[in-house]
Amino acid sequence: MINEVLHQAEAQMKKAVEALQHNLATIRTGRASPGLVEHLPIEVYEAMMPLNQLANISVPETRSILIQPYDAGTIRAIERGIQQSDLGLTPQNDGRIIRLTLPPLTEERRRELVRLVRHRVEEVKVSIRNHRRDALEDLREFEREKLISEDDLHRTQDRLQELTDRYTKELEQVGTTKEHEVMEV
Repeated sequence: MINEVLHQAEAQMKKAVEALQHNLATIRTGRASPGLVEHLPIEVYEAMMPLNQLANISVPETRSILIQPYDAGTIRAIERGIQQSDLGLTPQNDGRIIRLTLPPLTEERRRELVRLVRHRVEEVKVSIRNHRRDALEDLREFEREKLISEDDLHRTQDRLQELTDRYTKELEQVGTTKEHEVMEV
């Protein structure tokens, strides 16, 4: 019972870290990356679809992304989706492929992106603390129902705090790594 609560809390914390890593992949650094656009929502066939389901995405050079649609009829929709995104990139369309050229980031923009990274890391830290709180509520309920002893509750609280600290430290590491990528010229 106690182990189930701990395993569930750990699984939720792990998912939160993975979600952050996925989320931070969409933040632009000095180099081109397919992760920057692959999950960009594109309205096509009267539905929203991620770009990676509509096209092959490659990085031929450090500052450009090449998008080859599987269906040439979707090229306009992909172009429109990129223009409407918050990436600030202008697609160049030659009728068969779309080329995105990433201009160098200014120092001011880099600092904005670092603030965005820190904000997203902090949001996930709050999420991890919420998972800890939920697990603690479950444990306290078990103790009230006399399913576990008070000593078991305290030991499990300590283990839960260790889990929280471990995943918080992992979050900070992920955030710091992304900040260094963003600030790298």
